[in-house]
Amino acid sequence: MGYPDQRFDVNLSILFTELPLLERPAAAAAAGFTAVELWWPWIETPTPPQAELDALKKALDDAGTQLVGLNFYAGQLPGPDRGALSVPGTESDRFRANIEVAADFAASVGCTALNALYGNRVEGVDPQVQDALALENLALAARAADRIGATLLVETLNKPESPLYPLVSAPAAIEVVDKVNAATGLGNATFLLDLYHLSMNGEDLSQVIKAYAAKTGHVQIADNPGRGAPGTGDLPLERLLDELKDAGYTGRVGLEYKPGERPSAESFDWLPASARAAG
Repeated sequence: MGYPDQRFDVNLSILFTELPLLERPAAAAAAGFTAVELWWPWIETPTPPQAELDALKKALDDAGTQLVGLNFYAGQLPGPDRGALSVPGTESDRFRANIEVAADFAASVGCTALNALYGNRVEGVDPQVQDALALENLALAARAADRIGATLLVETLNKPESPLYPLVSAPAAIEVVDKVNAATGLGNATFLLDLYHLSMNGEDLSQVIKAYAAKTGHVQIADNPGRGAPGTGDLPLERLLDELKDAGYTGRVGLEYKPGERPSAESFDWLPASARAAG
């Protein structure tokens, strides 16, 4: 039990960002990791040139790293946006334009988890209108994910840092997961359980794990306070990950923390080098 018993991957959109995107897979590999995940790397466009997609695939392949999670287009992230799929107009259109692009890229690198961030509430727009649009777009995304044998992830964020994001509790995200599965009949929509975000919302993490491990498709961690590496805050992350395993979760755990002032490669001292390669 403990950290060496987990299968970790490194989020290359928050770690190793001191390097250009195409150098990050090799840096993660040099630190001992074999699995990585990414937010949508092209925040300005949902449909980047094929040459840029090919270059990223080559960087992942050359480094020997497996991409295990990818966000659909989510607007300016990092930045003010928290997704596009529930935002009427241009952003919803951009999300839809991205669905097949993201799914095809994921298929090309063997990635089987696609995260669809819900998007912020928009002033002057009826929340019910946004939720109806969200369900429509999430159903499209779930079908695209199913086409490539992937799961769709729906994520809870935290209210202090994302005050306009409506999914700020585990039950809120689970409700969306259930609605998407009911709409498509595919059963491939799952919960992205982020222990940092849930802790920021003041949720009982052990209770969330017990209640929703069976519907969890991916896990992400950072310590709290500070969103730093494990051990920099107060969360009992090692115990919580053991609880997830005991509850039947067998998937990967994404490292989505800020390395602080030091280079990313120096932020992994909490994890033995022998435990970094994900099987």
